[in-house]
Amino acid sequence: MNLARILEDSARYFPGRPATLEQGQETTYAQLDEESGRLASALAGLGLQPGGLAAICLPNGRQWLAAYFGILKAGGAAVTLPLALPREELLPLLEDCRPSFLFTTEAKLAQLQGAELPFLTHVVAPGGGLTYQGLLERAGAPLAARERGRDDLAAVLYTGGTTGRAKGVMLSHANLLASAHNVARQERSSEMDRALCFLPLNHVFGQVHIMLSTVLTAGALVLLPAFDLEQVLEALAHQGVTKFYAVPTVYVRLLAQAGLKAKLGRVRYTFSAAASMALELVREWKEATGLDIHEAYGMTESAAMVTYNHYYRHRVGSVGTPVGTVEVAILDPAGQPLPQGQEGEICIQGPNIMQGYLGRPRETQEAFWGPWFRSGDIGYLDQEGYLFIVDRLKDMIITGGENVYPREVEELLFQRPEVEECAVVGLPDREYGERVTAFIKLKPGSALDPDDLKGFLKQRLAAYKVPKAFVAVEELPKSATGKILKRNLRQQPAGAKA
Repeated sequence: MNLARILEDSARYFPGRPATLEQGQETTYAQLDEESGRLASALAGLGLQPGGLAAICLPNGRQWLAAYFGILKAGGAAVTLPLALPREELLPLLEDCRPSFLFTTEAKLAQLQGAELPFLTHVVAPGGGLTYQGLLERAGAPLAARERGRDDLAAVLYTGGTTGRAKGVMLSHANLLASAHNVARQERSSEMDRALCFLPLNHVFGQVHIMLSTVLTAGALVLLPAFDLEQVLEALAHQGVTKFYAVPTVYVRLLAQAGLKAKLGRVRYTFSAAASMALELVREWKEATGLDIHEAYGMTESAAMVTYNHYYRHRVGSVGTPVGTVEVAILDPAGQPLPQGQEGEICIQGPNIMQGYLGRPRETQEAFWGPWFRSGDIGYLDQEGYLFIVDRLKDMIITGGENVYPREVEELLFQRPEVEECAVVGLPDREYGERVTAFIKLKPGSALDPDDLKGFLKQRLAAYKVPKAFVAVEELPKSATGKILKRNLRQQPAGAKA
C-alpha cells in the first residue's frame, strides 16, 4: 500500500485531465504524476529513507502537491506545516518533528536564519542549499510509489492548537486512504468535478477532505493561496467550479453579495468546515441559493470525516450519520455507553483514527478509552443515528455551579439581525467562578444594545445562561482555517457590562 498510488491511478486513467488550475495555469494528472515521481527519485538519491520525515511549508499550489506525493512515493512521510506561522511558532514544530528535508519559500527561509536546526540535511527553497528546480534536475527516471505497510506513517499534521499546544498527529497510509474514500463516496465526487480550495493544504480539511478525495476521483483542484473575496468570485465565474468549500465566516461574507445565486455559476455542492454552522445561516443560504450547506464532523485525529450530513436526508442542525465503517458512541465520564438521546462525550473508532501523537505516548494513551478515541466534544445521537454536537467539552462554562454550553447561546444570538458573528466564553469571576460573556461582531450600520439582547435571551434561556456582558469587536480572532480562537477571547477583559 502507498497513498501516492491514488495519483498514479488517476494519471493512468485520466492522463490529460487537469489536476490543478492556478493563476491561469493548468497541470494535467500525467504532468503532476511525472513531476512527483522525479522528486521522489531525487529525494531517495539524497538519502530520504522509508519512514523518514520531510516537511512541507509552502503555499497552496502545484509544488505543494508534487512535493507531498513525491515524499510519499519515496517511502517517506510528509510533515505538513502552516506557512502562516511566525518564526517563534514554527521553530517549536520543527524541533518537535525534526525532519531531514524541508520544502519552503524564500521568505520563510529568511525567517529561519540563525536558528539551530542540525537535523535538517536539505532545505529546498529559493536561496537555500537546493532549489525546487535544482532538485528536479538531480532526478533520474521518475520513481513509482514504493510499497509501504498499511499502518506505516504517511503524514504528520499538527492540531490547530485552539485549546493548547499543537500536537503532531500521525496518520498512516490506511488512515488517509479510508478517509479519502469516505469523502468521495459521500459527496458523489467524479472526474468531472472542479473543487475550489483556498483553505490551507497543511490542514486536515484542505489536505484530506478536499485534496486527497479530489485526486482519488481525478477531479480538478482550483487552487488559491488563501481566501480573497475577489479571487473567489473570479474563480467561480471563470473556472467552472462545481464544489465550493468554505468556513462559516466566508458564508457570512458571501450572503452579503447581491445576485449570489448567479455568482455561484456551476456550483452544485457547498460544504462548511472548521466549526458548526449556525442554523440561521444554513437557512439563509438555502433561501438565497437553493443549495444545502453540507456539513461533516471530524478532526485531525480522525483524518477528517467521521459523520456526514448527506444528500439522502439532510437534517439541519445535525452533523449527520457515521460514514463507511466508522463507529460513533456517546460515553459518560467513566467511559460507559449512554442511552440514545443523552448527552456525553463523542467517541470514535474506525480505520481513519490516528496512530497516535508524535513523540507523546502519554498523551496518546490519554486520548483513548480502549479502542475508542475521545473527541473532547459533547453530543448525542437521535433515534435515527444522526449526531448532534452540543459543544466542546473544554468550552463548557461553569457559572455558579451550573453548566452552560456556549453554542446554545450563540445559536440564539445568530437569530438577531444585528449580529454577523459571535462567540460566547467564560471569563474569570470571583463570585460565579466564570462569567458568561458574549463577543459580537456587528453587521455594518448596526449598534450594540446590551439591554435589548439580554431581554431577547431571557425569554429563551435560563437566567444563568444569559451573558453578563456583551462586547462589540471589529473582528473575532481566528485560526488559519477560520476557527474562532476562544482561548484568545478568554485572555481579554470583559469590556462593557450589560
